[in-house]
Amino acid sequence: MRIGILGTGTMASALAQAWTRRGHRVLVGGRSQGSAEVVAGRLGGAVEAVAPVQVARASDVVVVAVAWEGLDQVLALAGAGEGTLAGKTVVDCTNAVDYASGLLEPETGSAAQHVAERAEGSHVVKALHLFAGTSWLEPTPEGQPKRTVAICGDDEAALATAAELIRDLGGVPAVIGGLEHARQLEEVAGFVVRVVATGHNPVTAVPVVDRSHG
Repeated sequence: MRIGILGTGTMASALAQAWTRRGHRVLVGGRSQGSAEVVAGRLGGAVEAVAPVQVARASDVVVVAVAWEGLDQVLALAGAGEGTLAGKTVVDCTNAVDYASGLLEPETGSAAQHVAERAEGSHVVKALHLFAGTSWLEPTPEGQPKRTVAICGDDEAALATAAELIRDLGGVPAVIGGLEHARQLEEVAGFVVRVVATGHNPVTAVPVVDRSHG
């Protein structure tokens, strides 16, 4: 699969590296062509630095991995408003969180719905915003369950594509519903930020559910 990544930061770079290990080809483009070339140069021949609009046009699936503050700019550079992402699966892993307060930046809706509005005709799936990108570069420690990646979206084929990419990373996809659930997923990131700020591990803040008893 040819995966396009809009973004050149830590998350984008780590995902590119992890997917190329599974045999995918990756196109990377962002607000800085120089940064894209640095990522491609570091990761080798399976990753190509291109302009954002080429990421949109030439990829089978497009992953948005940028800071909330740069989201509109990178979508504009990709030509989202001109229909370059129409018909494509778009995986949004934007964290629209104010890291000081843990609150979401959008007053209503979600980053994923924001992407869907600006990339009319695309099939947006919210996914991969919670775990650090570099965590996907290491195998799941022995004896521990694989990471569950909650995702949501309105298009079944797009959900299936996102699920395939998550499995390639070593995760387990869990579809929780349509894109109206994206804000719920994004709020989880803010919750994690606030629990960490108190000096606690968010893993212990979530109840363990034993499903073996039905």
